[in-house]
Amino acid sequence: MIEIQGLSKSYGAIKAVKNLSFTVEKGEILGFLGPNGAGKSTTMNIITGFIPSSEGTVQVSGYDIMENPTEVKKRIGYLPEQPPLYMDMTVRDYLDFVSDLKLVDRKKKKSQMDDIMELVKITDHRNRLVKNLSKGYKQRVGLAQALIGSPDVLILDEPTVGLDPKQIIEIRKLIKALGKEHTIILSSHILPEVSAVCERVVIINKGEIAAVDTPENLSKGFSSASRLSVTVAGPKSSVMGHIQGIYGIKYVDVNVEKEKDVINYIVESDRDIDIRRPLFFAMAKAGYPIIELKSLDMTLEDIFLQLVTDEKGVEQ
Repeated sequence: MIEIQGLSKSYGAIKAVKNLSFTVEKGEILGFLGPNGAGKSTTMNIITGFIPSSEGTVQVSGYDIMENPTEVKKRIGYLPEQPPLYMDMTVRDYLDFVSDLKLVDRKKKKSQMDDIMELVKITDHRNRLVKNLSKGYKQRVGLAQALIGSPDVLILDEPTVGLDPKQIIEIRKLIKALGKEHTIILSSHILPEVSAVCERVVIINKGEIAAVDTPENLSKGFSSASRLSVTVAGPKSSVMGHIQGIYGIKYVDVNVEKEKDVINYIVESDRDIDIRRPLFFAMAKAGYPIIELKSLDMTLEDIFLQLVTDEKGVEQ
């Protein structure tokens, strides 16, 4: 769906983007991550045709952004970090204006607008001035304008910035739902959000790609071992003996005793061995119930910080 090859962008002597190459498959939700100044916004502006690249190519559905900019732009809906809203228009008038800009068929315009307003849940606010809407609803209007014209691709730059926790959850659910019908590139500094929504991530730093993979594979690749936190009800010495007898276990230790004979353990195993099932069956056979079990493998946030922080602990 999207193919980026050797993409570079220079501003005089400064190279903001350096030889980026990656693809986004049809129907995929891709997380696009990097620290401030890494080149994320520059890359997204090149993909959407707002600025030209210095080198390299961007193709969307087989169309090159430099050779067929109109065809590419027809297939992209873009929500920048600051939504491009006209504050003195009503929601309906603004979406009508965007529909005309995107050359939506007049016969389909009203029904498409109604469907999109219903999808992003702004129907009840369609006659309100945009300037009178809350931050969350302005963000929804921005998302609605990106959806006008039924684009194949959505590029969302910090779509939940400034929203409260309830609004973040609602927008996150909406993005996942949109992923069923659209290819999505999502840029966000909220890394748990990226982990929850995205199937694969591209991390860039200083204009270059630092990593491309699924969050799960990145976690495995950066960890030398797999770690679990497990809470078991049973005598400490007996529980530890049974855990230590499981194939692949490298280390087990008591973390905290939550109550009498209910103890949380840290269990470390070989990276390539999933010991969750053997652990369950061993405890079940011994008659010691597992109260809680969770992974302590590296999170996307841990990986991100490791990739963009130098040895002295300073963000690059």
